[in-house]
Amino acid sequence: MSYADTVFINMCKDILDNGVSTEGEKVRPKWEDGSYAYTIKRFGVVNRYDLSKEFPALTLRRTAFKSAVDEVLWIWQKKSNNIHDLNSHIWDEWADKDGSIGKAYGYQMGVKHQYKEGMMDQVDRVLFDLKENPYSRRIMTNLYVHQDLHEMNLYPCAYSMTFNVTGDKLNAILNQRSQDVLAANNWNVVQYAVLLHMIAQVSGLKAGELVHVIADAHIYDRHIPLIRELISREPYPAPTFWINPEIHDFYDFTVDDVRLDNYQTGPQIKNIPIAV
Repeated sequence: MSYADTVFINMCKDILDNGVSTEGEKVRPKWEDGSYAYTIKRFGVVNRYDLSKEFPALTLRRTAFKSAVDEVLWIWQKKSNNIHDLNSHIWDEWADKDGSIGKAYGYQMGVKHQYKEGMMDQVDRVLFDLKENPYSRRIMTNLYVHQDLHEMNLYPCAYSMTFNVTGDKLNAILNQRSQDVLAANNWNVVQYAVLLHMIAQVSGLKAGELVHVIADAHIYDRHIPLIRELISREPYPAPTFWINPEIHDFYDFTVDDVRLDNYQTGPQIKNIPIAV
């Protein structure tokens, strides 16, 4: 059994058994038919994944690995806020007629700020510090910029990464304000596990722990039977992660420079309803 499966199953059971329903409360999301999308939620979920031991890909069902990597590179490497630079359609409903999602995600990563060492954007600041001052306790990024929220088509969900070097390992905390557990949990875990591996490699470090902090971890009402069926499945061993050892510049990575070998999974859940 993949460790990611164990974490996911335990988290879902905890939400279903001990979570609080939002039914009857004033909620924002709605289903496609216009009815309110209620959830069962848990506050302050913290999951830890040791990337030096295992890659945290769910095997209960397949996580779309290449699409997940493509999206995180869209944000962190291309620093784009336009869906025309993305090879999937997951952002289509939040884009305007020109393809922009506003001053969100990749836009914020590409904004240059004045530091003592010069003008840098957030990604370049992380890469600079990990090379020049790796034991700093100030290596972090933030996408939740209040002055720009009114110009974002969707407020950032996974909004902050804090990097920390311990010995020869690079660890990171991913902070997320809200998460649709069925649709997005392992997608985000896989994305930021890959990102941590990439940044560790180009910084001359080994990938350590990824700590995922979710303020509001929720299962939508129409997802409950899907989750119950999913966590009843028989999981498989974790796949093997490969990263191209020849890449030493973060901006040289492509989706083809990482892969999962021996990724055996249960069947995909099709047509998951998404609340907007």
